[in-house]
Amino acid sequence: MKRTTRIWVHTRPALLGVVVMLALTSASVAVADEPSGPLGVTAEAQADRHTERIGALFGADRANDLKGGHYCTASVVHSPGRDLIVTAAHCVAGAEDGGLLFVPGYRDGKAPYGVWKVGKRYLSDGWAKDQDEDSDVAFAVVQDLNGRKLEAVVGGNRFTAGTETGATAVTVVGYPSSREVPIRCINKPTVHSRTQQRIDCPAFSTGTSGSPWINGDGQVVGVIGGHEEGGDTDDVSYSVVLGSEAAELYKDATSGR
Repeated sequence: MKRTTRIWVHTRPALLGVVVMLALTSASVAVADEPSGPLGVTAEAQADRHTERIGALFGADRANDLKGGHYCTASVVHSPGRDLIVTAAHCVAGAEDGGLLFVPGYRDGKAPYGVWKVGKRYLSDGWAKDQDEDSDVAFAVVQDLNGRKLEAVVGGNRFTAGTETGATAVTVVGYPSSREVPIRCINKPTVHSRTQQRIDCPAFSTGTSGSPWINGDGQVVGVIGGHEEGGDTDDVSYSVVLGSEAAELYKDATSGR
C-alpha cells in the first residue's frame, strides 16, 4: 500500500441520489483535452504553474525541518474560500486539526510558496467508521498564511466528480517518500471495478497517496488511494471513482458544514 493511517476524524454520511448528482458540474460530462506527453513514463516533474499547486504533507513537528519528512501528497482545488486541498482519506485521518502541514511546490527541503497549516478535515462516514476503500478521499481547509489565501498564491485545479473513467489521459504528480522532488506520469485510467479506477505509472511508491489525477482541462478526476490504499505495487495505482459521495463531501467542505 502507498500509505497507511487509520484514526477517526470529522465526517459526514454518504449521500446518494438524484439531488447529489445535480451538484456535479457540467464539465463532468464534457470531453476534456488530452495532456501532452508519452504515456506510462515516469519522470521528475518540472517546477511550473501546474506543479506549484501540488505539494507534500508533513507532520506539524517538521515545520522547521522539512527535508525527508513528507509522507503523503495533496493538491489545491478551487473553492469559494480559496483554501481547500484534496488528498486520500488515509493520509489525514490520523491527525488532529492543526497537526499537519501542506507545502505546495515542495523541493529539496525548501518551501517556495510557504508552509501552510492544515485545519479542519472532511471525510465520509464510510472511511471513518469502516475504512471503506470506496471512501478513500478527503478534503482539508488550509489556514491563511501572512494574510493570504492558499489559492491566491498558487492557484487551484477544479475538483470534478462524475467523469467517465478513461475518457481522456490524465497527469499524475506525487511525492515518493524516498525522493525530495515530485514525479510525473501521463496515462489513461482504466476501470478496476464499479467503484475503483486504476492507472499504470511506474515508481509511484509510498508517499504518493493523495496524488491528483488531472486531465487536460485542469480537472481533478482521481486521487491516489482507494483499493489497497492506492496499490501494493509501485507501478499500478488506484483511485476511488469520484461519484456522488465525493461530490457531496466537496460540497460540505466548501460550505463549512
